[in-house]
Amino acid sequence: MFRDVKTYSAIEDGNLITGTVQDCTPYAERAKALQNEGFHGSKDMKLAATIPFVMVEKYCNDNNITYRECMTNREHMRRILNDPANAHFRVWPGKL
Repeated sequence: MFRDVKTYSAIEDGNLITGTVQDCTPYAERAKALQNEGFHGSKDMKLAATIPFVMVEKYCNDNNITYRECMTNREHMRRILNDPANAHFRVWPGKL
């Protein structure tokens, strides 16, 4: 479902430690190429970004929300897309 996502787990000092890893370089490169081509979507439907799954997962974990809540509440996606730390995944440069 998600490109190149790997989940790891280990037991460390009796605790289960898990993590998700994904190479985000292709997403940043694709966003830059689309931005350079001016492919920002249509007037009615902007292509704002190409956000890797691990970035959404991190946001959900940091904000103690479910993936479903993140996807159904527009404010969460606005925060992710307007976060300067995610600028290299943006296609359309405007503020949402």
